[in-house]
Amino acid sequence: MNKLNSLFSLEGKVALVTGGYRGLGSSISRGLAECGARIALNGRTKSAVEAAAADFKEAGLEAIPAVFDISDEKAVQAGVKEIENQLGPVDILINNAGIHRRHKLEDMPVEDFKTVVDTNLTAAFIVAKAVVPGMIRRKSGKIVNICFLMSQLARPTTGNYAAAKGGLSMLTRAMAGEWAQHNIQINGIGPGYFETELTRVLKEDPEFNSWICGRTPAGRWGKPEELQGLAVFLASPASSFINGETIYIDGGLSSVI
Repeated sequence: MNKLNSLFSLEGKVALVTGGYRGLGSSISRGLAECGARIALNGRTKSAVEAAAADFKEAGLEAIPAVFDISDEKAVQAGVKEIENQLGPVDILINNAGIHRRHKLEDMPVEDFKTVVDTNLTAAFIVAKAVVPGMIRRKSGKIVNICFLMSQLARPTTGNYAAAKGGLSMLTRAMAGEWAQHNIQINGIGPGYFETELTRVLKEDPEFNSWICGRTPAGRWGKPEELQGLAVFLASPASSFINGETIYIDGGLSSVI
């Protein structure tokens, strides 16, 4: 392996990907695994997570199911301990899991606001808090928080999601401010609109699809595999002096009026 390739190698690294069994999380997990990482695929639905891990293994990639609720601190601590028992210390954390509850702000139930913030923001803090002590001891670690375009932009019915993702981008900076001194790099990825099973209904809406394609300079939706390169970069030694940044990958949407 030459020097340039070694900068992007994840050989021997253990990566925990929350919500890593489907959608963008699955694509990111696959990209990390193909670069040598051993993956702990997290989710709450046992059958779905186990099926995803089996698919990875069938493809020759190393992955284990990690079934626990990321919003439950005790469950997270137990889950991380089990991952370490099976694979070893967590070198890479991808905080990817997220949910959405669409309402106009004036009609939004407080519980739906809290649930979205708890899952998309507070849970990222809980999981990071569980893995970072080991990273501090080892003086090495990578945390990648999957933010969103709505970390900096909002639109109607997304107030809870935008608030949570905006908070996650700022949490990324706060983590860097405290943990960069331990040789831990914490950065965010801000995806735009990508084709997944969760966005299929939006893409199949002719009016919305036309709006997204017209609003995005690239003229199309992103493909999940187009997140892999950036995720690998931020999880690898190649990004050793990048900290506290949220990098947007959105076909140029956030760059234009």
